[in-house]
Amino acid sequence: MLFSRRLVFEMNIIVCIKQVPDTESLSSVRINQETNTLIREGIPSIINPFDENAIEGALLLKEKYGGKVTVITMGPPQAEEALRKALAMGADEAILLSDPAFAGADTLATSYTLAAAIKKVGQFDLILFGKQAIDGDTAQVGPGVAEWLGLPQITYVRKVEIENGKVKAQRTLEDAFEVIETKLPAVITATKEMNEPRYPSMRGVLKARKAEIPVWKATDLDLDEGRTGLNGSPTQVIKIFTPEPPGKGELLEGTIPEQVEALVTRLREAKVI
Repeated sequence: MLFSRRLVFEMNIIVCIKQVPDTESLSSVRINQETNTLIREGIPSIINPFDENAIEGALLLKEKYGGKVTVITMGPPQAEEALRKALAMGADEAILLSDPAFAGADTLATSYTLAAAIKKVGQFDLILFGKQAIDGDTAQVGPGVAEWLGLPQITYVRKVEIENGKVKAQRTLEDAFEVIETKLPAVITATKEMNEPRYPSMRGVLKARKAEIPVWKATDLDLDEGRTGLNGSPTQVIKIFTPEPPGKGELLEGTIPEQVEALVTRLREAKVI
């Protein structure tokens, strides 16, 4: 495994992103009834919003220190669209991990596969993720990759600085923030407070449209097949169903004291109180 140990005047940065369903098109979401997993093919999709903050954070660091930004995603062939947008924003290279063997992966299997791809990329100084994906909201993949690679991690980052081969970050807490410093290479996950993602330029769009994006399959990576996809996912969805609509409520009549008395009576009859 090759990790960069250079003093940071030029950075090799990897950003892991995810293509997620567009929240404005949830009516078109379909579920595979056999595997209880989301069918992503043909669904209008976007880059996970927090991942755009991670891309922007990487681009700002590249502009300050020089270097290269490589973007990786795992998904069906249509996930290439997300990578092309990242290239249009200013990323230098993109890699798509796409193979039926990866389908149905939970956060553990996903982080394992991403970590294997990062090992294949080789030299890097920093790995960025969005703090969580809006479709799963687990916030587990970034930390999972850090564990697989044995790297320090700082999550929920709102500000990041690089100095003397170390990363110093402001980590968001519920009602404050803490400053954490660790050596590079490291993994950080970005919040929306970190920056405002840029719009792709026309020049960037044209460049991204022509870019060659390699597709890595399971056979291209050093993987234990038992740890990938649905077979490597200890957490699995057993059943997906639409909840029954709640019954109609009852409007209590009378004065306020009469309504209160009637409500208390109903609650006692239901043995709630």
